[in-house]
This record gives sequence, structure tokens and C-alpha cells, in this order.
Amino acid sequence: MSELETPQAGDDHASDIDVVALLMRQHGDIRNLFDEVEQSRGEERRDAFRRLVRLLAVHETAEEEVVHPFVRRAVEGGEQVVRDRLAEEKSAKETLAALDDMDTDDPEFMPRLMRLRTEVQEHARSEERYEFSHIRRSTDVTNLAAMARAVKAAEAMAPTRPHPGVESATANVALGPVAALMDRTKDAVRKAMGKS
Repeated sequence: MSELETPQAGDDHASDIDVVALLMRQHGDIRNLFDEVEQSRGEERRDAFRRLVRLLAVHETAEEEVVHPFVRRAVEGGEQVVRDRLAEEKSAKETLAALDDMDTDDPEFMPRLMRLRTEVQEHARSEERYEFSHIRRSTDVTNLAAMARAVKAAEAMAPTRPHPGVESATANVALGPVAALMDRTKDAVRKAMGKS
């Protein structure tokens, strides 16, 4: 399977009318890709890892562009909730960047991948508890659907490599080579959310 065939939320043809359901499906896809990397060898492992890297980048970009801004505005204590999630994301991105520079056959690769998996699973549980549950209670079905469309737009534009230390839209745009890509992501999200 090539990088272009990375599963994206909604590939199961379920209606994407709820951002929380969409992101929860991505969490499942991420868990499945970790399994695939762990259980494969050689070129298959490299391909699975490339797809995992892309899906993690897509997922985090979507959250940075759509979920975190909403949580900051609409959830009591949202600023601290987002700060905590960003710290988790930064740590995971650092681990992912180190892995991305390694050969998947390196003896250190799998122990580091297991560390990353633990970080990502803890982060996903925190998102589900402190962000996703509050999003559903804080808005209506129309806004949940609009955010789902924005996540899908972010997926289409997301970078394919991790960028540690870049846990905000503003910092993402300052990356240089990725700047045009992130500008398109922001534009696509704003358009999907009905903003100019």
C-alpha cells in the first residue's frame, strides 16, 4: 500500500456529520497502523510506518486547526486543556521525528516505536476525555458537521512528515518549505467552516 492509500477518516463511507465520531475513527485507524508496523518486516514495515507517519500528521494538523480552537473558545478551562494536549503532541512529534530518521530495521526502532505508541495512546485517551466529550456537549449537530468537514479539508492538505515544536497553526506556517501547504490547509479549513 502506498502513502497515497493512507486510510483517512471517512474511508469507510460512513457519513461524516460528527467531528467526534470522525476523529474517533482516526484513533482506531492509528491503532491499526501501529499493529501493522509491529507485525510486519522489511519493506512492508517501511510502507506501514510511512502510512502511520502521514496519518499521525494528518490527525494532529486537523486537531490543531479545528478542535483546539473550538475547545479554547467553548469549553470551560479550555486554554489549559489545549496546552496539555499540545505538550503531549510535542513529545510524540519528537519521538516520531527521531523514528522517521531511523531505518525500520534498526534494532532501536521497535523499542522507540513502542514508546511512541504509548505516548500516542495516552494522548488519544486524554483527547477523548478532555476534548471530545466536551465538544459534543458544547455545540449542536450543525457545528459538529461543520467541524467534520473542516477536519476532512485539513486531511487533504496535511503535511506528510512530523514537525516537532510546531503545535500551532502560526508556527506551522513559519516552517518554510511547508508554508504553502499549511496556508492551503488553513484556507481549506476556513472555507469548510464558512469563514473568510
